[in-house]
Amino acid sequence: MEDEVSSFEPSEMLATFLASTPLLEESWKLSRHANAAGVQNFVANRVGEVTYVAFPGLQNVGSGPCSRELVALGTAVEGGFTPFNRHVVEGKEPPMVHAGLLQLFLDLYNTQNFRAKMTEIMNESKSLVFTGHSIGGAIASLSALWLLSFLGNTSLSTAVFCITFGSPMLGNESLSRAILHERWGGNFYHVVAQHDIVPRLLFAPTPPFILQLHSFFKSLQFSLTTPYNAQLAVQLSDENKAELFHTVLACLRASSSGVSDLEGGPFWPFGSYMFCTDRGSICMDNATAIVKLLYLMLATGSPNSCIEDHLKYDEYVTRASWQFLMRTSFIEGSSTESSYEAGIALALNSAGINSHEPAYGLAKECLKKANQVGCRRNLNNAKLAVDLSKITPLRAQIEWYKSFCDDSDDQMGYYDSFKQRSASKRGNKVNMNRFRLAFFWDKVIEMMETNQLPYDFHKQPKYVNGSHFYKLLVEPLEIAEYYRTGMHTKKGHYIEHGREKRFLIFDKWWKDRIVGEEENSPRSKFASLTQDSCFWARVEEARDCIYEVASEMDMGRRLLLLEKIEMFEQYASRMIDRKEVSKDVIAKNSSYNLFVGEWRELKSHVKPWPLQFPSFHDGGNMVP
Repeated sequence: MEDEVSSFEPSEMLATFLASTPLLEESWKLSRHANAAGVQNFVANRVGEVTYVAFPGLQNVGSGPCSRELVALGTAVEGGFTPFNRHVVEGKEPPMVHAGLLQLFLDLYNTQNFRAKMTEIMNESKSLVFTGHSIGGAIASLSALWLLSFLGNTSLSTAVFCITFGSPMLGNESLSRAILHERWGGNFYHVVAQHDIVPRLLFAPTPPFILQLHSFFKSLQFSLTTPYNAQLAVQLSDENKAELFHTVLACLRASSSGVSDLEGGPFWPFGSYMFCTDRGSICMDNATAIVKLLYLMLATGSPNSCIEDHLKYDEYVTRASWQFLMRTSFIEGSSTESSYEAGIALALNSAGINSHEPAYGLAKECLKKANQVGCRRNLNNAKLAVDLSKITPLRAQIEWYKSFCDDSDDQMGYYDSFKQRSASKRGNKVNMNRFRLAFFWDKVIEMMETNQLPYDFHKQPKYVNGSHFYKLLVEPLEIAEYYRTGMHTKKGHYIEHGREKRFLIFDKWWKDRIVGEEENSPRSKFASLTQDSCFWARVEEARDCIYEVASEMDMGRRLLLLEKIEMFEQYASRMIDRKEVSKDVIAKNSSYNLFVGEWRELKSHVKPWPLQFPSFHDGGNMVP
């Protein structure tokens, strides 16, 4: 591994690329203008086909940026952040953001000027870059998240990018993970000065000198209108500055070591971080490594430098374009070192950490682990792609079995042939393939839930489509086996009591996919696979209801059963009319045709037929 091309050179190369494009310089230029103007809203500037929108750092954050109150993002704006509702997991925190920062965005969002300007930009520009310094950077991030959420429901193709400078943390780890799952991590770049306290501030609990800190932060914001204000450092006493510095440093150390409790570390980074020093810059997109570097780089600072660095972004950005071209002799023994070790040294030198400093060993391990985790996930993803191809013959054998059953002279079709199969080599082979496919997909889900796969794995088309096809092909066999073995009499009907977790997950993957227009086209012939994988379970429930009606003496219960059957009949008829079922559904001796006959017979004996059934509210699952 160590003889391979360094995995850490690209992190610095990414920073080099960002600094060499107009993006960084233009973003900072407009952010600085917004600060100097002291506006409370935003400023916009179009450069070619790119429009930059900057938010000033001079903002009133209510109880202050030092407050650590978090609120759920998904319900903040009706229809505004709906993608984040998809990432709410029972028993875990939903994606949450800083309450005060969110309120600042909402105040802006509710103005006609903001929404009108966004509409104008989307119609006229190919790309939109949100940017801002300090608190303005947090507002830029929220604006970008809102627009990315909005664009997901439209046909617009505006590219959205966000670059912040010295921005405070915005939300919790669930927010970070949701952004990764939505594949938006690459849309965010956060520029952080080596010792800047503001991006690190929310890792620490509220200090006892909170009033003085609020006063300091207001002075800090005011100084943004005059970035070279040398009197800034006197806004806090030396004692308070030292306490703030050491408290934040200690909390960062705990968070980076994984021992921080919830009170000490509810905030978590997302996107890529570009760390700037006098020696260069380094980009990281691994959240754990980012927190570690936030700690290690702050550890080389002082109570004064952690405050002063918040106002030095003009200096860092101005020098960034040429500093990357300098390759000094910082790599000791470079003639004998491997490119892997040289890459680490190059990256850490850009982060301001030399090999002779105490933090070098920890920083080196941090980069190695971050690289190993990322490589391991990508390697697992590649191995799964190979495994996916290996199970294709198993799936093909089941497809062949379905065709054989659908064309059989007994006219029972795929589902009923498997349900009523005798001890045969063909049936046993299909049943074994069913187990092997279940094992593969259960392994995939376990790896995903234990963070062994890329965060956007569940959005990769080959797995979304592959899992959906597996579900449509194999779940009817799962249902057939469930009722064949009488499990419904022991546990209850399949949908509510027997459905495996993997099918529920695949339902969600398919629902969250991007739907193409071709999927809405009407069918001209019956589907190769019934598009409701639980269709046969609904048939079994409906037939069971028919049997119950015959023996049910309670009129209220009887009417509920009749309504349930009627609802399924209408649902099935719609599916058949739209040709969303396979031909095995309408096979002469299929369970569905048996249901149709039994239902017709029952209706002929139930007189007078009620004109309208009462509403059905008992939570039945026969109709989705």
